[in-house]
Amino acid sequence: MANEKILLIEDDPDNREVIELYAEREGFYVTTVTNGEDAIKMIREYEPDLIILDVVLPGIDGYETCSMIRRVTDVPILFLSARVDDLDKILAHGIGGDDYITKPYNPAVLMAKVKAHLRRRRLNEEKRETIEEKRTIEYSNLVIDRQSCTVKTERGEFGLPAKEFQLLTFLAMHPNRVFSTEQLFQQIWGEYGVNDFRTVMVHISNIRKKIEPDPNHPRYIQTVRGIGYKFSPSEKK
Repeated sequence: MANEKILLIEDDPDNREVIELYAEREGFYVTTVTNGEDAIKMIREYEPDLIILDVVLPGIDGYETCSMIRRVTDVPILFLSARVDDLDKILAHGIGGDDYITKPYNPAVLMAKVKAHLRRRRLNEEKRETIEEKRTIEYSNLVIDRQSCTVKTERGEFGLPAKEFQLLTFLAMHPNRVFSTEQLFQQIWGEYGVNDFRTVMVHISNIRKKIEPDPNHPRYIQTVRGIGYKFSPSEKK
């Protein structure tokens, strides 16, 4: 756990000081910014393992900042907020937040949550690495053969166009993780272009028609409204 990097997005100097103190005691590296615009720039340079994000910020608020962050990274995001309404919590989780911590809070409890989310992320990374080592990826009635570049479902075995196969394989190798269309486009096509993200949606639609028992009610590739897509496997073999 030591040496993992936290990005703290908080404009209150007292709150920043307390969180930095507790995080550094736990062996984390902490970088702080005070607004959403600087946060986006810092994420690309700093590549944090976890983000602590205050809801009330100067300029763009924490919710909009979270939406922007989710376009470039899927690391855990922990919201801090004085707002206790359930609608605020639902919104935070709906746009990609992983936890919602209300103020006032115990800094030791915050650090316990940070450790838990980082531990879960490490376990997911280990699972992904295990999957990467396998020739086939198997979920319920879906089998992806990475060597022969074929897919097997209840309908039989068949091939997919290269980009569709790469997109399906990438999502299947990261089960239950949400990716924006921007992230998927950059990962599969290796470039960035705002006008090309519809390409991802078209490829997702084509894949669903071929692998889903009911494409109108996807079992595997699910849409996360306002964010992107995730691969939600049935019981893994």
